[in-house]
Amino acid sequence: MKLPKTPEFSKKTLEEAGKLLHNNQVADLVNQYNEKYLHWEELKYREFPFDPIIIWNIMKISRLLKAKSLKFGNWVFKYTLIDEFQEKLHILDKSAAGNLLSSLEALQDNKKKYIISSLMEEAIASSLIEGAATTREVAKKMLQENRRPTNKGEKMIVNNYITMKHILNLKNESLTPEKILIIHKLITNETLEKAQYEGNFRKNDEIAVYSHDGTLLHKPVEHTEIPKLIDELCNFANNNEEGFIHPAIKGIIIHFMIGFIHPFNDGNGRTARALFYWYLLKNDYWLFEYMAVSKVINDSKKQYRNAYLYTESDRTLNDSGDLTYFIKYNLHCIKKALDEILEYLERKQYEQSQALKIIIESGNLTLRQVEILKHYLKQPEKHITIKEIMTTYSVAYATARSDLLSLEKLGYVEKRKSGKKLIFVFKEIDKIG
Repeated sequence: MKLPKTPEFSKKTLEEAGKLLHNNQVADLVNQYNEKYLHWEELKYREFPFDPIIIWNIMKISRLLKAKSLKFGNWVFKYTLIDEFQEKLHILDKSAAGNLLSSLEALQDNKKKYIISSLMEEAIASSLIEGAATTREVAKKMLQENRRPTNKGEKMIVNNYITMKHILNLKNESLTPEKILIIHKLITNETLEKAQYEGNFRKNDEIAVYSHDGTLLHKPVEHTEIPKLIDELCNFANNNEEGFIHPAIKGIIIHFMIGFIHPFNDGNGRTARALFYWYLLKNDYWLFEYMAVSKVINDSKKQYRNAYLYTESDRTLNDSGDLTYFIKYNLHCIKKALDEILEYLERKQYEQSQALKIIIESGNLTLRQVEILKHYLKQPEKHITIKEIMTTYSVAYATARSDLLSLEKLGYVEKRKSGKKLIFVFKEIDKIG
């Protein structure tokens, strides 16, 4: 692959650009493409009535006039709040403020189940992004059944799941380098080339990011810079010294900076995404407990890579890159994950109404037992264990056992033995509405 590049500013192109600054046609093009925030790689093949490099230079001048700056160590990044961001942030804030809460509350005691499911999805997807060799279906079943991992890919997923649960307990705490190291150790436990890499900042400059064809994509900062930059990043996360930055944008910047600094020999991406979640939860964006943003990222890995590359390649004068590309991509992923929640809740509310109808008609099932039967309806050939019910619904062993034995007594499932454990299989479809 070829690394993206942008045209250099030159005296000649700036002079040409200056002649067109008040041209209405040029102004319309500049506004249109800046609102989409196109990179040069997305712009250069379009047809223009003028030299595209001149259009690009005018676009850059316009961006610079509106840009905000952030300094980390010797690096200065800029970003621009385009209208698209404001719209997506408004939708996110509105959802966090309560219009999703009533829908979630309506799901009653199944709320815990949805949080657990979301954490599982996030753990799986974040690991798949980094090349975990398994499938979502196998991984989800492993987590639901609390099965021990059998290979590195499954171990990565279990580690991520443990880390996501750990982060829920950190949401009221400030970020420190020590907490970042703990998160990294949890995420990478028994999965790295050397055990001493787990929970420790790298002590070398041999690490770099390459594409599959060997192209150098990113050369991280020197290892001697890491402690200072991590201290600055923690201060950035814990304070508002730079002025107010919307929590979603600030979380995305934290995500980017871990990738940029690359403080670890491995596990940087998973740590970055975990810290993004921590920051949003810390700032009361509770709905991120229900959102698997990494699932959306995993479905668009090329765009994820490009968001990093576009940010670092679009440099002007003395800055180190334009964070707007990375912010734009991640806000798109957040919006898509939010849309999936809305669709999910709409579907679940319909299913619950059907479940309640069954309860009213039967008079002998709890809501959780109906949910178990609904699960059977989708996969009638599947068996379920007591441990799976415990994990999926976050209930005690006695409760899970009682649910399944009651369903057996009512004739919905059949109890069998598989080795030393009990399994329950679906019995009669026609008994469930």
